[in-house]
Amino acid sequence: MDFVVFNFHDVILLMTAMLCGFFALLLIATNPPNNISNYFLAAFLVAHAFIPLHELVLWGAEFKLQVREHAPGIYFIGGSAYYLDAVLLYFYVKSLVFRDFHLRPRDYLHLIPLTLFGIFMVLAFYRFPADTRLEWVNDETFVYSFGYIGMDFMCKFLRVAYCVAGFLLIYKYKGILKNTHSNIEKVDILWLKILVMGFLVVTAMEAFLSLSKVIGFSTGYDFRAPHPSGNVIEYIGLSGYYALFVLVCTLVFTSMRYFSNFEAVRQKDGKDSRETTKKSAQEKLLNPDYADKIDSIMRSQKTYLNPDLTLDMLAESLSIPAKDLSMIINRHFNLNFYEFINGYRIEEVQKRLLDPANKDKTITDIYLEVGFNSKSVFNTFFKKLVGKTPSEYRQNPQVVATES
Repeated sequence: MDFVVFNFHDVILLMTAMLCGFFALLLIATNPPNNISNYFLAAFLVAHAFIPLHELVLWGAEFKLQVREHAPGIYFIGGSAYYLDAVLLYFYVKSLVFRDFHLRPRDYLHLIPLTLFGIFMVLAFYRFPADTRLEWVNDETFVYSFGYIGMDFMCKFLRVAYCVAGFLLIYKYKGILKNTHSNIEKVDILWLKILVMGFLVVTAMEAFLSLSKVIGFSTGYDFRAPHPSGNVIEYIGLSGYYALFVLVCTLVFTSMRYFSNFEAVRQKDGKDSRETTKKSAQEKLLNPDYADKIDSIMRSQKTYLNPDLTLDMLAESLSIPAKDLSMIINRHFNLNFYEFINGYRIEEVQKRLLDPANKDKTITDIYLEVGFNSKSVFNTFFKKLVGKTPSEYRQNPQVVATES
């Protein structure tokens, strides 16, 4: 073999595809029962494995020439992955955040761009004779045609939109978690933010590259002309290859460690579920005695002392459906679950700070005993509800501090 098939840039693409494929197989082989998020991640990785292979077929140094000679029929097939990977990444994030997430009929609307791409390729490329298609491939006429550049432009910006949607869902996650968990400080989602933001950066680079092609096409720029010193489009493309490789490596070494412990929440109930519980929930919501009963049980049983208390756990101890309990807390107490439970904890801290039996205990000891696991969260809640710091309250419980 006396010719070079891959240069260094091509090797990076090939390694990226292999990493994605091997990691997807590992996820499927080790997937716990009923863990749908792993399947979405595996599907995302499989789709993403086709993207560097597609780039190799189109732009690989000598590799593209070998493909044109021996397997021209595989051209553009891998390009369909661009219409799937970001959708699957969004579904992965959604399945992590919502434990009861599953695909609904309307979710298949996300396949419309892929369908449009298939129709476009049939009408603009595959309906022509093989010799004509091979000529377009060899002189790269088709990849720089208005139709292909336009479809690529639409696809690349859609991928950015899906990454943004996933990041916004992660951003809202802790707010959603406050409706079901009394302590959210232990939830570590930094790794997921980094990964989604990283893919957002990569897709943004590719979208900019696609926009540059649109601008170049409109100005008559010749993309096929040789550039001895390189050009901006080439540098952006190569930077995207290396950034993608780093992100896939990050995904392999971080999500394997963290995502199995992700604290998921329930999705909002659909219309049918709301209708079935509407009558019973409204009766309870309109009955203040029911809320007083819950308050009395909370004070007597002191369930809030459990640092890992969740809405489901409290609902089970009170023999109330979780969704009804959440509605009662929101309507009667005008609080979310996080604020509701920590309010009781602050009252308990006040009692213990004034109890002579606790005079030798530190404030840290006391707030840990009542269920807090973060000093900053405890101090914030105490200052907000009592109007002074814990130290000030312990020294002068009768003096009301002036809030700034």
